Amino acid sequence: MTDPLRIGIAGLGTVGAGVLRILQGHGDLIAARAGRRIEVMAVTARDRSRDRGVPLDAYAWEEDAVALAKRGDIDVFAELMGGHEGAAKDATEAALAGGRDVVTANKAMLAHHGHALALMAEEAGRVIRFEAAVAGGIPVIKALTEGLAGNEMTRVMGVMNGTCNYILTRMESAGLPYVEVFEEARQLGYLEADPRLDVDGIDAGHKLSLLASIAFGTQVDFGHVELEGIGAVTIEDIRRAADMGFKIKLLGVAQMTGRGLEQRMQPCLVPATSPLGQLQGGTNMVVLEGDSVGQIVLRGAGAGAGPTASAVLSDLVDIARGNRLPTFGQPASTLRQARPAKAAVPAPYYLRLELFDKPGALAKVARVLGDSGISIDRMRQYGHEESTAPVLIVTHKTTRIALDEAIAGFAETGVIMGQPVAIRIEQV
Repeated sequence: MTDPLRIGIAGLGTVGAGVLRILQGHGDLIAARAGRRIEVMAVTARDRSRDRGVPLDAYAWEEDAVALAKRGDIDVFAELMGGHEGAAKDATEAALAGGRDVVTANKAMLAHHGHALALMAEEAGRVIRFEAAVAGGIPVIKALTEGLAGNEMTRVMGVMNGTCNYILTRMESAGLPYVEVFEEARQLGYLEADPRLDVDGIDAGHKLSLLASIAFGTQVDFGHVELEGIGAVTIEDIRRAADMGFKIKLLGVAQMTGRGLEQRMQPCLVPATSPLGQLQGGTNMVVLEGDSVGQIVLRGAGAGAGPTASAVLSDLVDIARGNRLPTFGQPASTLRQARPAKAAVPAPYYLRLELFDKPGALAKVARVLGDSGISIDRMRQYGHEESTAPVLIVTHKTTRIALDEAIAGFAETGVIMGQPVAIRIEQV
């Protein structure tokens, strides 16, 4: 057996402690599979005295992540701190400059700086691996860069934030409003320190931009991901959608069109009988579509100590075996800068309107939709509530531009109370 692969770990939170636990518990098994041992030489974190439930006395301690990255006795720097600026980025750059490979779980850093870091790694003859940055324990990066390398990818989509999926499915199962389930998720520790990263779609948008880069051979472009969170989704929408045979999911979709690269993370309706529609709780699901393979569905735990640490170990084992791939599946210098495109692919839409109880109200709504070139697939009216009645409409395929034109036209009819709710129905 060859010399061990020597690593330094920066960050001993859920993921970092999980990596140590796996290495301490399965060191011999991992060595047999990798062809060499993986040994931790040094670690660092904010608080040395904190009890992490895993012994640290066998490792050297560094007070500073950059100092750890520069140690001469490590081959791989494992960046498990998080944050797209500051210590994480500085230490990653120091590791690459010093001739170390990098394994990271930091989707934010790669979403903002991935192309520059990939160029730096390749110029230094190093690799950056980041399986743990997207979808936890699901091996989606490996699937795209290796298993599906012979395909021209046509679409990438999925539920990539377990917290949002937990909130939406909990709202439905318990019949609770968003604000109550949001607070429940906070009490359970499911939310990031800044909950906007979860519920505003930012965390999932980071992941989508990384998958899009690999799938379409483009530079990472998080800045042009269309983001819409779940804060406006009501229990009424969830119930009405279910009544029409749909579930609401925070769904990421990336696809290359003739107009450019579409990247959107937004609440969508999916058929209740589809794999995405049946996804419950904090589980993630990624759907990959290629011209030769068709559709591949990957489902599993998207977060947590075990699943995410498992993904980190996958990258470490690959490096130990000598598997060295470009960061985004092809040399960074060959990644093109995609032309960003707003979502223009036609799709059906779910519309919820609150109509005043006036003669001809429905006729006026239908006329506005028709004037915008939108036809109605299904319509359902529910019981009156004082002077108004909720109406649900599922349209045939249309564009968001046409729909926005119709919504603007509704305001002039005098028959609609409040703002209509419009949610895209994604074909899966």
